[in-house]
Amino acid sequence: MNTNKIIYKPVGLLIGVLGGVLATTAFNKVWGAIANTDEAPDPTEKDATWGQVLLAATIQGAIFGVVKAAVDRAGATGYRKVTGEWPDD
Repeated sequence: MNTNKIIYKPVGLLIGVLGGVLATTAFNKVWGAIANTDEAPDPTEKDATWGQVLLAATIQGAIFGVVKAAVDRAGATGYRKVTGEWPDD
């Protein structure tokens, strides 16, 4: 493992945690606007319909995927700006 990967590892973990918080907040706002409820249905929730559960999972997956990609890319780009090297180099 090269030095860049070792140095970037804790930075990447912190960025990932912050991305998770951001994605959760974004999902809750989107779901609240769509469903007029604070929480998405749990897949095992008795009163939730298949449509509600699958829609919530689809939206959540899309938001988390986009946020993760954006945060990971921004972190790597920022690391390059600070160090002059890409984390995987």
